[in-house]
Amino acid sequence: MSKVIDTALAALAPRVAKGFEAVAKFAFIGEGAIMLDADGAREGDEPADVTLTAEPEVFRALLAGEISAAQAFMSGKLTVDGPMGLALKLGQVLS
Repeated sequence: MSKVIDTALAALAPRVAKGFEAVAKFAFIGEGAIMLDADGAREGDEPADVTLTAEPEVFRALLAGEISAAQAFMSGKLTVDGPMGLALKLGQVLS
Protein backbone atom coordinates (compact mmCIF):
# COMPACT_ATOMS: atom_id res chain seq x y z
CA MET A 1 0.00 0.00 0.00
CA SER A 2 1.32 3.46 -0.86
CA LYS A 3 1.80 6.23 1.67
CA VAL A 4 -0.88 8.25 -0.18
CA ILE A 5 -3.42 5.46 0.24
CA ASP A 6 -2.41 4.90 3.89
CA THR A 7 -2.83 8.59 4.69
CA ALA A 8 -6.17 8.85 2.89
CA LEU A 9 -7.51 5.74 4.63
CA ALA A 10 -6.52 7.12 8.01
CA ALA A 11 -8.41 10.33 7.25
CA LEU A 12 -11.47 8.68 5.67
CA ALA A 13 -12.01 5.70 7.98
CA PRO A 14 -13.42 7.71 10.92
CA ARG A 15 -15.68 9.69 8.58
CA VAL A 16 -17.32 6.53 7.22
CA ALA A 17 -17.14 4.33 10.32
CA LYS A 18 -20.85 3.56 9.93
CA GLY A 19 -20.41 2.76 6.25
CA PHE A 20 -21.61 4.40 3.06
CA GLU A 21 -25.00 3.64 1.49
CA ALA A 22 -23.55 2.76 -1.92
CA VAL A 23 -20.25 1.55 -3.33
CA ALA A 24 -17.92 4.44 -4.04
CA LYS A 25 -14.34 4.66 -5.24
CA PHE A 26 -11.74 7.37 -4.77
CA ALA A 27 -9.20 6.83 -7.55
CA PHE A 28 -5.84 8.47 -6.87
CA ILE A 29 -4.08 8.95 -10.21
CA GLY A 30 -0.86 6.94 -10.18
CA GLU A 31 -1.36 5.63 -6.63
CA GLY A 32 -4.36 3.29 -6.47
CA ALA A 33 -7.87 3.55 -5.08
CA ILE A 34 -9.95 3.47 -1.93
CA MET A 35 -13.37 1.88 -1.76
CA LEU A 36 -16.21 3.06 0.48
CA ASP A 37 -19.18 0.81 1.14
CA ALA A 38 -21.39 -0.51 3.94
CA ASP A 39 -18.29 -1.85 5.71
CA GLY A 40 -16.44 1.51 5.69
CA ALA A 41 -13.21 2.43 3.88
CA ARG A 42 -10.58 0.06 2.50
CA GLU A 43 -7.97 -0.12 -0.22
CA GLY A 44 -9.34 -1.64 -3.43
CA ASP A 45 -10.10 -1.10 -7.07
CA GLU A 46 -13.41 -2.77 -7.83
CA PRO A 47 -16.42 -1.59 -9.80
CA ALA A 48 -18.35 1.14 -7.98
CA ASP A 49 -21.64 3.00 -8.21
CA VAL A 50 -19.72 6.28 -8.32
CA THR A 51 -16.03 7.02 -8.83
CA LEU A 52 -14.18 10.23 -8.01
CA THR A 53 -10.82 10.54 -9.75
CA ALA A 54 -8.12 13.12 -9.07
CA GLU A 55 -4.44 13.63 -8.45
CA PRO A 56 -3.36 12.73 -4.91
CA GLU A 57 -2.72 16.41 -4.12
CA VAL A 58 -6.36 17.25 -4.88
CA PHE A 59 -7.64 14.57 -2.50
CA ARG A 60 -5.20 15.79 0.16
CA ALA A 61 -6.59 19.32 -0.23
CA LEU A 62 -10.15 17.99 -0.06
CA LEU A 63 -9.49 16.03 3.13
CA ALA A 64 -7.70 19.02 4.68
CA GLY A 65 -10.64 21.31 3.90
CA GLU A 66 -8.53 23.53 1.64
CA ILE A 67 -10.89 23.03 -1.33
CA SER A 68 -14.45 21.75 -1.58
CA ALA A 69 -15.45 18.84 -3.79
CA ALA A 70 -17.63 21.23 -5.78
CA GLN A 71 -14.70 23.60 -6.36
CA ALA A 72 -12.45 20.74 -7.42
CA PHE A 73 -15.10 19.41 -9.81
CA MET A 74 -15.92 22.80 -11.34
CA SER A 75 -12.22 23.54 -11.89
CA GLY A 76 -11.69 20.20 -13.64
CA LYS A 77 -9.39 18.85 -10.93
CA LEU A 78 -11.88 16.15 -9.93
CA THR A 79 -13.87 13.94 -12.28
CA VAL A 80 -17.04 12.05 -11.44
CA ASP A 81 -18.20 8.83 -13.06
CA GLY A 82 -21.67 7.89 -11.85
CA PRO A 83 -24.73 9.58 -10.35
CA MET A 84 -24.14 13.16 -9.26
CA GLY A 85 -26.36 12.62 -6.20
CA LEU A 86 -23.94 10.02 -4.84
CA ALA A 87 -21.00 12.25 -5.69
CA LEU A 88 -22.57 15.04 -3.64
CA LYS A 89 -22.94 12.67 -0.68
CA LEU A 90 -19.27 11.79 -1.04
CA GLY A 91 -18.48 15.50 -1.03
CA GLN A 92 -20.13 15.67 2.39
CA VAL A 93 -17.89 12.82 3.61
CA LEU A 94 -14.84 14.78 2.46
CA SER A 95 -15.81 18.02 4.18
